[in-house]
Amino acid sequence: MSGPVRVALIGLGWWGRKMLDVLSAASDDIRVIRVVEPNEGAASEICTRARIPLSAEYADALKDPAVEAVVLATPHALHEAQIEAAVGAGKHVFCEKPLALTKAGAVKAVRLCSDAGLVLGMGHERRWEPPVAALLARADAGELGRIQQIEANFSHDKFLTLDRGNWRLKGDQAPAGGMTATGIHLLDLSVRLLGPAESVLCICEQLSSDLPQGDTVAAYVKFRGGGTSYVSASLANPFISRFAVFGSKGWIDIRDKAHVEAPDGWIVTSAAAGEPIKTIEMPAAEPVKDNLIAFANAVRGIAPYPITAEHLVDNIALLEAVFASARSGAIEAVA
Repeated sequence: MSGPVRVALIGLGWWGRKMLDVLSAASDDIRVIRVVEPNEGAASEICTRARIPLSAEYADALKDPAVEAVVLATPHALHEAQIEAAVGAGKHVFCEKPLALTKAGAVKAVRLCSDAGLVLGMGHERRWEPPVAALLARADAGELGRIQQIEANFSHDKFLTLDRGNWRLKGDQAPAGGMTATGIHLLDLSVRLLGPAESVLCICEQLSSDLPQGDTVAAYVKFRGGGTSYVSASLANPFISRFAVFGSKGWIDIRDKAHVEAPDGWIVTSAAAGEPIKTIEMPAAEPVKDNLIAFANAVRGIAPYPITAEHLVDNIALLEAVFASARSGAIEAVA
């Protein structure tokens, strides 16, 4: 089959609307032909303006023969069942993070898609940010030497205005403060660079808000192959996004100028052994769009999707241990 991959966008909340915007800009590669949103009243004006059919039932998208894939921008706890239903209908799946809330759930999702010959894409768009992509390429080429440590923070205060009953603040959907909202991206990059995790100590506190699952979280991760990662996130301070990698031959520190919702470029500071520290600025890009195009290319067989099954499972195994450590306050082993 040729032409743009035809998708149904499932969920038209805050992030679903962001995805609809970027998919509109990528219509030569991937095109939304249907939207599913249970709150039809909130979505009807947007879909009418975009001339996209809207319905309230997920089943409508699954039984539509024109839909090749679903893009899930839905509450976290729904992902496992929605992926299983999509696979049963023969649809490829792009899922917003997290893939699942347990390692067993991630293993099942990966296996279902793989056994059916379907592509499973993941909303880890940070990998497509140009400075992060360049960092990963340099690390893979050995230019940073042995990766020793990672330090990362991804924080914002966007959720302070949410109704306290919103699903993004519920314990069964988003435990451990901002870990499922922002920290999981940093866990993903850490696993990408250092491999499977061995253990984690996570501290989650409620320090300056009434957010029910806490507003400040920090996790210290030890990896099976050596190396550590310190990942922190706040839901109650102004936006910051920093990802720093330290290796035996050099280090790179990447800072976003703005949230990925409206990217504005990056400031990258780095040093190689025996050379002076350098700072450059990189222009804005749209990594959410680039990730979705990579998914479409995999569906069309143009190129494999670059987030591997192992990375997907290892990331959720670490996330599950983070939840356990946040509850216990102790070091927890990663399954």
